Amino acid sequence: MLERYKTVRRAGEKEIVIKKSRFIGQIKPVESEAEAIAFIEEIKKKHWNATHNCSAYMIGERDEIQKQSDDGEPSGTAGKPILEVIKQQGLKNVAIVVTRYFGGIMLGAGGLIRAYTDGAVAATEAGEVITRVLHREVFAELDYTWLGKVENELRNREIRTGETAFADNVTLLCLPLESEAEAFKAWLVDLTQGQVVLKEGNRVYFIEGE
Repeated sequence: MLERYKTVRRAGEKEIVIKKSRFIGQIKPVESEAEAIAFIEEIKKKHWNATHNCSAYMIGERDEIQKQSDDGEPSGTAGKPILEVIKQQGLKNVAIVVTRYFGGIMLGAGGLIRAYTDGAVAATEAGEVITRVLHREVFAELDYTWLGKVENELRNREIRTGETAFADNVTLLCLPLESEAEAFKAWLVDLTQGQVVLKEGNRVYFIEGE
């Protein structure tokens, strides 16, 4: 799993008008090629009377899956520019469809490339670009006498935390960065003079800054 990657927060759409043609940029975060294809088909069904529904998507930790479609526009003037926007913004696991309703004025190859680029950028703005950062669940079981000190130190270090479970001992759910998990555990053992029982949980993503 990647330590961090950029994607979009949500599905979104934004329309721009260029020389009377309407370009509607639509984006969705996707986890598989099947999900990307389903999104594209959904948009095509929604805009069945559009002149073109051009698309691109990129999926995988190493961008293994990259596809594009000009959907009837001159080769290389639509799908490729959309895919380039995904690459240039460093996004992963997203699908974009730019729908065009022809307004009667020809744009030429250069004009089409610029228009589909702008439509794709508009889509990313609507979806809101975010960075997802990998964390590790670390459950720390300790005596209640340590609770105040540990909680205070976690706040000082700005370590993300989850729910606290209260039983015979107290168990804190700590969520350090995956890359710092081992160092974090060593620090916690040192802080509590070895009076803590640690258990690792899942690796989970959180949005940076939230």
